[in-house]
Amino acid sequence: MKKVIIIDSHAILHRTFHALPPLLNKEGKPTGAIYGFLLLFLRLLKEFKPDFIIAAFDYPAPTFRYKKYKQYKAQRKKGPPELYDQINETKKMLQVLKIKIYEKKGFEADDIIATLVKLCSAKKLETIIISGDLDVLQLVNKKTKAYILKTGIKQAVLYDEQEVEKKYHGLGPKQLVDFRALRGDASDNIPGVPGIGEKTAIKLLKKYGSLENVLKKEPLKKDIALLSKELAKLKNNVIINFDLTKCSEVLLKKEKLIKLLEQKGFDSLVKRLNNTENLKLF
Repeated sequence: MKKVIIIDSHAILHRTFHALPPLLNKEGKPTGAIYGFLLLFLRLLKEFKPDFIIAAFDYPAPTFRYKKYKQYKAQRKKGPPELYDQINETKKMLQVLKIKIYEKKGFEADDIIATLVKLCSAKKLETIIISGDLDVLQLVNKKTKAYILKTGIKQAVLYDEQEVEKKYHGLGPKQLVDFRALRGDASDNIPGVPGIGEKTAIKLLKKYGSLENVLKKEPLKKDIALLSKELAKLKNNVIINFDLTKCSEVLLKKEKLIKLLEQKGFDSLVKRLNNTENLKLF
């Protein structure tokens, strides 16, 4: 079975921006987030030896979730300009490396990832999602794993179905949307059901199986629960022009990547790459 990795690029760049010192290039422009992204990129090549690589990005416009619930992610502060400059530079870098980028107005990168997972699964591909966001764990299945970065970028956990169940005390990936709907999610400002915390949400779902069954049996606020589920559920039917042959253009030449790293002034990464043998994509 061929393997594709899908990078939750916005999440990774936000993570590397805050985890690494503010590096500057010769022109005095910040490059710390880009450096961290490339460092992780090389690690992914070595660890997973993928056949295909895809990068998903958030589109800089309000999503359907915001239109549905104006408080969605309302507490999130807009990132500094130096972060967004590096996001744009990363996109240019990925284009040079011929790595396919997907983004769509009105949707988050997570929705693009959910759609790509569905499309890749239909082509009988093994999929590994790279993210720092636990929201994507709802997509884990027999063919799909999620590689979730912990604090910083050095440590990560590879989640399969068993690891998800272990983390959520017996809940499977398909129940995580209902879990977030009941408990809410402060990071995304998903309200959840008043009075329901993590332990109660797990207890109810283990007893009844799904949010809909919980609402039939328990006197909870149905409207807010169903709204929260709609906000928490990732869309897997985003219309994108998915072409696996374009994704396969990631058959990189080692010299090409080295040249790019040298242009960015990342000499330590050049040294690391020169010391790495048998990467599948080279």
